[in-house]
Formats: sequence, C-alpha cells, structure tokens
Amino acid sequence: MAFHAEGLVAIVVFYLAILAVGIWAAWKTKNTGSEGDRSEAIIVGGRDIGLLVGGFTMTATWVGGGYINGTAEAVYVPGYGLAWAQAPIGYSLSLILGGLFFAKPMRSKGYVTMLDPFQQLYGKRMGGLLFIPALMGEMFWAAAIFSALGATISVIVDINVNISVILSALIATMYTLVGGVYSVAYTDVVQLFCIFLGLWISVPFAMSHPAVTDIGLTAVHHVHQEPWLGSINSLDIYTWLDNFLLLTLGGIPWQAYFQRVLSSSSATYAQVLSFLAAFGCLVMALPAVLIGAIGASTAWNETEYGVPDPMSKKEADMILPIVLQYLCPVYISFFGLGAVSAAVMSSADSSILSASSMFARNIYQLSFRQNASDREIVWVMRITVFLFGASATAMALLASSVYGLWYLSSDLVYIVIFPQLLCVLFIKGTNTYGAIAGYLFGIVLRITGGEPYLYLQPLIYYPGCYPDENNIYIQRFPFKTLAMLSSFFANIIVSYLAKYLFESGTLPPKLDFLDAVVARYSREHMDKATLVKSDNIVLNELAPVNPRHSLTLSSTFTNKEAFNYVDSSPELSNTEDN
Repeated sequence: MAFHAEGLVAIVVFYLAILAVGIWAAWKTKNTGSEGDRSEAIIVGGRDIGLLVGGFTMTATWVGGGYINGTAEAVYVPGYGLAWAQAPIGYSLSLILGGLFFAKPMRSKGYVTMLDPFQQLYGKRMGGLLFIPALMGEMFWAAAIFSALGATISVIVDINVNISVILSALIATMYTLVGGVYSVAYTDVVQLFCIFLGLWISVPFAMSHPAVTDIGLTAVHHVHQEPWLGSINSLDIYTWLDNFLLLTLGGIPWQAYFQRVLSSSSATYAQVLSFLAAFGCLVMALPAVLIGAIGASTAWNETEYGVPDPMSKKEADMILPIVLQYLCPVYISFFGLGAVSAAVMSSADSSILSASSMFARNIYQLSFRQNASDREIVWVMRITVFLFGASATAMALLASSVYGLWYLSSDLVYIVIFPQLLCVLFIKGTNTYGAIAGYLFGIVLRITGGEPYLYLQPLIYYPGCYPDENNIYIQRFPFKTLAMLSSFFANIIVSYLAKYLFESGTLPPKLDFLDAVVARYSREHMDKATLVKSDNIVLNELAPVNPRHSLTLSSTFTNKEAFNYVDSSPELSNTEDN
C-alpha cells in the first residue's frame, strides 16, 4: 500500500480540531468550581452539563471505535450477521435501564464517583476492592480502542502503527489532562459529529460501487457469502442471551457512564440524558450496520483489494476502514476514515478520566489521605491521567490479547460490580461481609468458567461445552449470568446471616472486625456517612419524605440505611443532637 499524503493531512486536520476544542473547553471552564472544589469540578464539572452537550457526551461514551468497527464486523462475518450485532440494542437498553433505575438515586444523593455509595455503606476496604475490576475495565477498554485505532490509521496512510497509537493517545491524554470532564464533553460533541457525517457521507458512495450487490438481496440470499442478516443456531441461544445480558446489565456500572450522570444539572436531566443517549446509540449504529452489509455484498476480486476477501485474510475486524478505502472515491474515503480515526478517541478519553477520578477520590483521598488539600488531589488526578494514558498505550502496543483482557474485565464489571450496585442502592441490610462474599463468589465462578481469548481452560465444565480449534473449551451454558446471580444472592444471604449471628449473640461483638454490624456507629462509619456534601444535592430532586423535626438539617443528607437497625442507639442520638 502506498503512502497517502492526503490521508495524513485529513487525520492531522481532524486531530488538531479536536485538540483545539479540548484546550478551548479547558480555558473556558478553568475557573469552574469554588475554592477548594477544583478536584470535584474536574470530575463532574460544575454539575451543570446541559441536555445538548450531555446527550452528545453520553452517546459518545459508547459510540467509539470499538462500537462502530465491532458492529460493522459482526454484520459482515459469515455465520453471524446482524443477529449477532448485539451492541447497538444492548447498550441502548443499558442506557434506558440506567436512566430508569440508577441515574436518579445516584445523582440525587450528590455522589462524585460510582464508588462513593460502596465506600459510604461498605467502607474504604470494599471500595478499594471494587476499584480493581472497575479500573481493569476502563484501562483495557482504552487499550483496545488505541489498538484498533492504530490498525485503522495504518489502512489509510500506511504509516507505522505504533506511531499512530502513540500520537492518538498523546492527544487524548493532553486535553483530558488540562480540562477534565469539560474537555472530554466538548470534544465528544465534535467527535460524534465527525463519526455521523463521515460515515453517512461514505455509505451512498460505497453502496453504488459496481462490485457491490444489492444489500436487500444479500440480506436473505447466499451471493458472495452467507446472508448478512444472520441467524441464531438453537445450540447458541443461551450463549446469545448470556452475551446480551452482559451488554445490557453490564453496561450500567461504569464510571464513564456515571460521570455523565453525576455531571448533569439535576437528577431528572440525568435520566433524560440517558434516554437521549440510548436513541443516539441506535442512530449511530445504522451506518455501521450498512457498511457491514456492504462488505458482505461485495465481490472483492472486482476491487483493488483483490483476493482473497477480508474474511480469508483475517481482516474482518477491519471491514469498516476497508470498505471506506476501496469502495469510495479517494476524497470521500479520506474524509470518512479521518473522521472515524479522530473520533475513536471519544471513548478512550472517557476511560482515562474515569480511572483517574476513581483513584484520586476513592483510593488516594478517602482511603489514605482524608486531609489532603484540594490542590493535592488535582495534581494526583493529573499525574494519574498521564500514567493511565501511558499504561493504556503500552498495553495497546505490547499486549497480543488486549481484546481478550478487555472481555474478561468487562465480565468482571457485570459479574462483580453490577450485583454490588444493586445491593448498595436497592437492598436494605447488606453489609461488608456480604459484599466480600459476593465479590469472591463472582470472581471464582467467572475465572473457573475459562476464557478462550486468553487460552484459559475452564475448571468447571458446564452442560454443552465443546472444544474449539485450539482445544480450548467453549461454554454454551450462560455461566456469566449464573456467576452474576450467585454474587448477588451471596451478598444478601451472607449479609443477613452475619447480621443475625452478631445481633443474636451467637458471635461475640469483638469478631465484627469489619465494623459492619455491631460496630456500625464506629468512627469509620460516621466518616462514611458524610461522603456526600449537602450543597451538591438538588432539594427538589429528592424523593418526598415525611419531615422529622428531631433531625438536624445535616443528618438528612446522610445515608439512613447505615443507621436503620438500632434507632435507639445512644451514639446515634448523640450524633443527631450534635
């Protein structure tokens, strides 16, 4: 492939435009946040993200390179097709469910990160444990995006993949470093517009290429390959359902999503943003679906790509840039590929900021340096943005199975964090003992189920498993959902069992070493109850409650689930009186 100067110019123009918008957003909002609240302003802005910018940035959280390229690949691959392109529907339903059930309680209580409610109810130790799968998910997601981006750029201009990955990561890290959530949000608007315009301009040209058969015909008839609508084999129904639930429910407990929820101006706005983003995800998937269908309808031996076809060359994951490169006029392909390449960063920057936000607040500040100054926290965030960006770049360049690691970490988010989030928000009475039990149950059941991407053999062979070409057993049983449900019920059962054993006197109070039942009103738990600042909560977004005049104003902003078992406790009375 020859070097294309025009393609390089297109990429440089798009990259400079995005960098300029990011720096402008940082300059425009540099004074956001009162004195002493600058770190919070970097994480959630001034909690004043409006509907337009909020809708764009929440959509762009999911609609990045992996979403666009992955959807096109799923539609193109013979034997899978549109029936297995689960991301558009799965992520859209995830955003709808997040808006209906999770956005309002999280935003109303004024949390700053997704881990705040866990540390508030379960303590800093449990918050640290839950940070691990959350960090893994964000970091491997960013690494997978950078890896795909390097390959995409190499299709356009045939430059060294490593250079393109480093350059892209450097730009994304730079504007995230200086502007925080505002830079990420405003650049998301530009990036999403680039994806939409670049792809929709390309689709008509690609569809009208002489080598492309009518996609309506190839949808149901075998022409160049199997029909691109695809089908679900009866043996694979449970695998399909397992993966669909992972996308739908596992797409909720991500800091990148809750960062947008918590940045919105009110809880109602947070819900509306989720619904707008769900619609945006569906709309943005349409051109990717069409491009995948075009790839499946093309006689590649009649194009400059030649033979064999992308599937035979094991380049199915690159079908979107290949279609744009070989089926569109030069100026259209460069515009489309340049826009998509620049826009891939719309998810990577979110992941980097999310990981640094959780570390700076929930690990560094709340676990180790409770008295750290706001300036110190800001610098910790900036350092970790750089370190996490560099780590994601290194993984993209060095790891041979970044996607495998991301799949496994995404599973852990679904299996470990989602049931914990359900318990901490909606199930009364869960405590740290149950949370640890659920955490361990989920991880053990997931790892023992094996992972083909990492060549990890299962230790538990569920019904229907079979060996692949590498003799790694593939599970047909929905073991991921089983692990998630086991984690959920383990949390509830162990929590109530621990509560019964301690409160009945079966176990002495001194064994409550986590201060989760008997020592519920210890110093640590009183600290946990004040994680939320009262001035962060919009009063009209709170659920209506009957006023109790014996309570002080400050006590109405604490998590009452931490106090609802021993209402007559003298320590609680003293707290309220104070």
